[in-house]
Amino acid sequence: MSRLSILLASAVLALTPLAAIAAPNVITDWDEKATAIIQGNVPSAPRVGPVGATRIMAVMHIAMFEAINAVDSKYESYKGPGKPDPGCSPQAAAATAAAKVLIKMHPESAAKTQQELETYLASIPKSDTKDQGIRLGEETAARVIALRAEDGNDKAYAYRPRTSPGVYVQTMPTVSWEHATMTPFVLTSPSQFRPGPPPDLKGETWAKDYNEIKDVGGTNSTTRTPRQAEDAKFWLAGGPTMYAPFPRQIVIAKDMSLVESARFMAVVNIAQMDAYIAIFDAKYTYEFWRPITAIRNGDIDDNPATERVANWTPFGVNTPMHPEYPCAHCVVSGAVAGSIKVLLGTDQIPEVTVTSPSAPGVTHKFTSIQALNDEIAGARIYAGFHYRNSTVVGSDLGLKVGTYVAQNALQPLKIAAK
Repeated sequence: MSRLSILLASAVLALTPLAAIAAPNVITDWDEKATAIIQGNVPSAPRVGPVGATRIMAVMHIAMFEAINAVDSKYESYKGPGKPDPGCSPQAAAATAAAKVLIKMHPESAAKTQQELETYLASIPKSDTKDQGIRLGEETAARVIALRAEDGNDKAYAYRPRTSPGVYVQTMPTVSWEHATMTPFVLTSPSQFRPGPPPDLKGETWAKDYNEIKDVGGTNSTTRTPRQAEDAKFWLAGGPTMYAPFPRQIVIAKDMSLVESARFMAVVNIAQMDAYIAIFDAKYTYEFWRPITAIRNGDIDDNPATERVANWTPFGVNTPMHPEYPCAHCVVSGAVAGSIKVLLGTDQIPEVTVTSPSAPGVTHKFTSIQALNDEIAGARIYAGFHYRNSTVVGSDLGLKVGTYVAQNALQPLKIAAK
């Protein structure tokens, strides 16, 4: 190679981000594949909603962790009976575990997933360890899927609308009522960190929050800044599409080992799913009204500081079909922030780049995990979906969930004293 060629190659490497030159990682590879399949980036696969997608991702990451941890046992198994199996190919085991979970839990994409698995396995040289890894992956996926088979996700929809005899209420089904009583992955119960009730409608906090969102969160707001509008649109999307880049890019940038990668991503994904369960426990306990309902009925809350606006609509257009309190996006982002802060021991992270299907062409970057939580809290106010108090309470709930999960799930094995 000529001196010029060497210098040019060195220059390219110097300008290339760490994430682009880090070694391939089966955990991050399959995280990206699964996100594309279940959140709708693969045309042949139907999109799954944020909660359903997060549940699949959590189960998939637990299965990959269990497979990798069986080969390189450094952490406690997820609800046992994991056993060491060091003679396997960890790549074959993890890829097979991921694919088998996706095939079972998202059967509409089974053909696509099977094709992805075959392509991935073809890149691993033939050997007995590869064959053993495939068997380990299959067995691990089956065991983890069985652990969540009757967790309440498929509970029959039986939400009872609040009404009085003969009075019409909107008939659009609410979302995720069944998740309010779902069995958590790590939390002791859905209500473990349930916050206190929303503000008193006659109080100052309610009036302040009401008037803030009426002003900045409405379709015709004249005070919302361009950046606030951008944030509102950007975070209309949710689920793995928006949150998966954080643990995935951190793992790549830090060049974590396979077992560290598997544990890190499993914990963050579990935290998100338990956050959703905690969210809907609180939402369906309090059933607090959304801004579009409150502002159009501002004359019946017995608070003279809230003025009714008959035709008020939120900037975010379609209000989510579940109760307002607390802010769901805030709880999930809080869980991501809380779990990652515990796992890394710091709020600072390698730069993570995020795009959004609800804001094409826009890119947001973060070097602080708390900054993510703060941006989302504001975005939900600017979209006209959540009151400020709800974002504060939601963020706190999420931090508690994420911290608890990271401190209690998949802990390092204790080494016996010699």
